[in-house]
Amino acid sequence: MTAPLELPAARLPDPAAAPALRWGVIATGHIAEQFTATLHRATASRVVAVASRSAERAAEFAARHCIEGVHDSVASLLAAGGVDAVYIASPHAQHHELARPMIDAGVPVLIEKAFTLNADQARDLLGLARERGVFAMEAMWSRFLPPYDVLRQVLAAGLLGEVVEVVAEHGQAMPTDPAHRMQDPELGGGALLDLGVYPISFAQMVLGDLADLSVRGELTATGVDATVGVLARGARGGAARLGTTLRARMPNEALVIGTEGWARLGGDGAPFYAPTTLTVTLADGREATAELPAVGEDGLAHEAAEMARRLAAGELESPLMSWADTVSVLETMDAVRAELGLVYPGEIA
Repeated sequence: MTAPLELPAARLPDPAAAPALRWGVIATGHIAEQFTATLHRATASRVVAVASRSAERAAEFAARHCIEGVHDSVASLLAAGGVDAVYIASPHAQHHELARPMIDAGVPVLIEKAFTLNADQARDLLGLARERGVFAMEAMWSRFLPPYDVLRQVLAAGLLGEVVEVVAEHGQAMPTDPAHRMQDPELGGGALLDLGVYPISFAQMVLGDLADLSVRGELTATGVDATVGVLARGARGGAARLGTTLRARMPNEALVIGTEGWARLGGDGAPFYAPTTLTVTLADGREATAELPAVGEDGLAHEAAEMARRLAAGELESPLMSWADTVSVLETMDAVRAELGLVYPGEIA
């Protein structure tokens, strides 16, 4: 009789057990709000300073989250000191400009995905981080979640056999207002850098660097990408079928299909980038589902905890989202945009 299929347990430590850091946050939008609230609820760390180009917005943000340090510029935050790490939560187009002085001053940075507008900007920041000996990490929060750790163990154990294909998608019905950040080329708008980065990063995690791209897509009236489809080959073998759009909500699930079975993240009401289950189905008929705690609003705690652990260990990067991974994902997105003819204003100079 064939033994029942059992999946490994997630190995990630409780974020609450990670070393406490004093954080600074740059920008005051939705993701900064979520990061700060999560940090205070689910970890021992605290945000002690916030910076925004608007002193009024910074003060309002600080009041909501009981933050003492209020700054109207990066220079002011740096001059005040007293932070162990900084989270950069601005739109993509501003990441390079805001992160560079922090790294140059020796302050570790967690930079919201996409890390920068393009791979050249990422190489510049990471080259400076290596030169200064400063930790830097892309806040691709999904890679730090327990279900992703279970999937990595499943793949490492060869349960699925040889990986044949990765299928992943991320689409949302976003506002069509030309002034909205998702429609604004000045801010690095479009589906790819905000939504498509999830399936591309997922495929890169499973398959390695992506190459031999075939791209189809369309642009909005403002000139950013509205819908993108990508076929690619992975450096470790296997193909990828990836999709993203800001015109409609997609099922937002991911499949890893191998010669001996397949694994599914999402498709159960939760998206693959914030899954509550991982289901593995083998060719011999056996199936198992790892039921994992709902990520909910505290998913960002895992990336913050990972950074705290790596800093305590004296490391410069995380193997869960390495510098090479970040550059690889951006290289793929650069290649996709080149096929679409999409160049951001900040890249022209």
